[in-house]
Amino acid sequence: MNRLDQNNAREKFYKYFSVFAVAFVAFLFAFPLYWIITGAFKTGKEINSTTPVWIPSEWDLGNFQRLMSKRSAPLFDITIPALQIKFGKYLIRLGKTMVITGPTVPAAIRWLINTVFMSVASMLITCLTAAMAGYVLAKKRFFGKAIIFSLVVCAMALPKQVILIPLLREMSALNLYDTIWAVIFPIVGWPFGVFLLKQFAEGIPTEMVEACRIDGASEWRTFTDVMFPMIKPGVGACAIFTFINSWNDYFMQLIMLTANKNLTISLGIATMQGESSTDYGLLMAGAALASVPIIIVFLIFQKYFTKGITMGAVKG
Repeated sequence: MNRLDQNNAREKFYKYFSVFAVAFVAFLFAFPLYWIITGAFKTGKEINSTTPVWIPSEWDLGNFQRLMSKRSAPLFDITIPALQIKFGKYLIRLGKTMVITGPTVPAAIRWLINTVFMSVASMLITCLTAAMAGYVLAKKRFFGKAIIFSLVVCAMALPKQVILIPLLREMSALNLYDTIWAVIFPIVGWPFGVFLLKQFAEGIPTEMVEACRIDGASEWRTFTDVMFPMIKPGVGACAIFTFINSWNDYFMQLIMLTANKNLTISLGIATMQGESSTDYGLLMAGAALASVPIIIVFLIFQKYFTKGITMGAVKG
């Protein structure tokens, strides 16, 4: 066998080995999702069987029926506060507080809506504020810029549990405790999002910003028309990270939310468990339901996520 044949054989071996390795790793990552989805349709006997049941003998909807029937909650509730006018030392209250309540639905539906709203709101607000902060830290010169960026980097290494008590007191002082906003606002100033988008903004030529300033464009116009479109891959990556981080932040949700109507899907399912037994079918049904929005968001932002990670790796 000559050297050319040896090189071809070696290339084929590496190619097949790479395909096998990638397929094996993909299987390891996809198997838990497969097990949850199939487990959501298994009977209790199949779930608790000593020998694994890889495919349900019959696709049973009993787990989803129990998930939807155990508790109920209003689909939505909107509170309209009374109008208050301060006149000197006196506080005049006009009218009364109104609460608009929607129809009663299974609590799991309300929990899923709460979780989607919490994650989407956190994603949008965080991406906007992080993009603006990253633009300022990358392209503006002002006193204390290095100190502020150093604090952002240090905050990335700070565990959330350390600042949980101050956050709880702050949300209570703002009368936001036990509301969805108590989980949204602490995520808005996410240091990693600011750091990520600052690195992307630094890759934009400063001459483009100066050209906008010479043409008379305002700071907001420069940011929206020039900077934001060019850092869109970084914003897409930040959006996925923020959405997943907000969705999976069980500890923050556990501390901030108590009322049944304000719970998230993961927290609500946890409260449905008994003290002496665990309904694994109910857990898998709730996990399968909760995984749908995560998959949809990733499929939507997959292009920006992949491009953002690649650009970050190239920049080093």
